Amino acid sequence: MAAFALTAVASDNNKTFWLGGDISGTTADEARGHFTMNRDSVRVETTQLMKDYGMNATRLRVWVDPKDGFSSPEDVLKMAKRSQTLGMPVMVDFHYSDWWADPGKQNPPKAWLGMNLEQTEKALADHTRATLKLLKDNGIDVKWVQVGNETTHGFLWPMGKFEENPEQYASLTKAGVKAVREVYPEAQVIIHLDNGFDQKLYDTVFDSLKANGVEWDVIGMSVYPYWAMEGGHEESEIMTLVDSIANIRHLKKKYGTDVMIVETGVDARNPEPGRQFIAALIKAAKELTDGACTGVFYWAPEIDAEAAYRLGAFSHGMPTVIMDAFKEASGK
Repeated sequence: MAAFALTAVASDNNKTFWLGGDISGTTADEARGHFTMNRDSVRVETTQLMKDYGMNATRLRVWVDPKDGFSSPEDVLKMAKRSQTLGMPVMVDFHYSDWWADPGKQNPPKAWLGMNLEQTEKALADHTRATLKLLKDNGIDVKWVQVGNETTHGFLWPMGKFEENPEQYASLTKAGVKAVREVYPEAQVIIHLDNGFDQKLYDTVFDSLKANGVEWDVIGMSVYPYWAMEGGHEESEIMTLVDSIANIRHLKKKYGTDVMIVETGVDARNPEPGRQFIAALIKAAKELTDGACTGVFYWAPEIDAEAAYRLGAFSHGMPTVIMDAFKEASGK
């Protein structure tokens, strides 16, 4: 990554650049007796530890009716209160599912099965509205709301599958956007896709959404060099970065809205190259996009390299040097 040269000038040094982490799994970890520590092996609550490393915002996912209660609206409130205490605004990420939703699966909540389009739109809006009202009633600073998680192929399949029912994907999205505006009119609505390097993908989806009357404030993208290379889409980490930054500039010019990297991650088994990539990604996002990119969020940094998921930023419950990239970027 040292070969990556930055040649542009930062466009607006007075504009807040958001550095965040999706730490939605924190309460589930705590329930299992797994807690985060600093490098002195002293236990530190995860939200506080993220702030100690320079993060200034938190991302939290919402599931509709999770079987164990984690990532429910009430659980999200619990985590949001911790962020609020630390002065860290929250990004709320609606999955519109009882479990994980991503490009490979977008399963409707059990309670919504058998509903027609109109009924599903109402259920989606009611869930969105109720969750956000719970947060607002408790004084939570919700600055961004994702209407769907990595909805590259739509959501609430098969009803909202993009390739088969683009109009229904759009109408469901509009129902979510409207609900957000009703509760948090100042919050920025994010539409989030994966594969941030893929300009054609983003053009295809956002052209369709725009044509079908969907309005958004921010385009959210995932940038994972590991998955980009694993899938044969990119030949290297550096090309993943270069193409993603080029796409951010393109999207801003085409649609006139800001872009955020709402998910990224690197292989924590090789922390120093990972630190170099994240540092380069943040620097490029800040300095090479003419202000189009407003933030970088790491997905589940608290997950250990020894776990089944390798793209966290910790090892044995403690931060690896990957986290130093955020501290350096924040000036701490």
